[in-house]
Amino acid sequence: MPEGLIAVIGASGRSGAALCRALAQRGLRYRPVVRDRARWAALGLPGEPRLAALEDAPALAAALDGAARIASCAHARWTPAILAAAPEGATLVLMGSTRRFSRWPDAHGDGVRLGEAALLAGRHPGVMLHPTMIYGAQGENNVQRLAALLKRLPVAPLPGGGRALVQPIHQDDVTASLMAALDRDWPTPRALVIAGPAPMAYRDFLAAVAEAAGLRAPPILPVPMAPLRLLAPIAARLPGLPKIGADEIRRLTEDKAFDIGPMTEELDVQPRPLREGLAATFTQ
Repeated sequence: MPEGLIAVIGASGRSGAALCRALAQRGLRYRPVVRDRARWAALGLPGEPRLAALEDAPALAAALDGAARIASCAHARWTPAILAAAPEGATLVLMGSTRRFSRWPDAHGDGVRLGEAALLAGRHPGVMLHPTMIYGAQGENNVQRLAALLKRLPVAPLPGGGRALVQPIHQDDVTASLMAALDRDWPTPRALVIAGPAPMAYRDFLAAVAEAAGLRAPPILPVPMAPLRLLAPIAARLPGLPKIGADEIRRLTEDKAFDIGPMTEELDVQPRPLREGLAATFTQ
């Protein structure tokens, strides 16, 4: 790892906290940049935080002052603010999302596309990592929420029968990717997808989650997307059922499959198989 202070924006979030743990384990000097001192303190991690809201340009510039490298686990829409506040010559490692590739327009994906464009057009070297669905983090609720839902459903109603592809990535592999990105020089700004080892049908992902959670996988019931989206607000009000938004249902109909060749070549990170990652997730 190159010498110099590493500022970690969003250090009290799931990916940010995981990165800070990894930095602390390697004895590297980092500065957590957070909005809430109490939330950071509750994590029990070393590091004196700097308080800064990302919309507060002077506070953000002060929090980043002296940083040689900046890792941001905040939403990618804040990239222009980070670019403006970063010290001259600092390398940026930013978290994006593969939502930037979605054909469905939404504020989340639009913000990621805006952030990526700002980094690529900016003066700072670095990379934006676009992860697929992240699972396995402390406090993460993707697979746990799905397992809670599977426990209550006699059948799994899925648009298109759950044949659309997904490629989830374990939090430890996200952290390893962030560490590897901080470890190397980026002559120019880049964007890079990070994902699990191979895509799989969502129905198979569902079955793998059920197996890891010790549950029976319910039969798949193919259902058109439109009625499921209409029922989502009603189901959200029923006690005991996890909340699933209409936009989440719509995204279940598009493939999320990516080539991880650039990830393994540039970062030298080999993501773990889903079965291995889920086993670790449900034994935490």
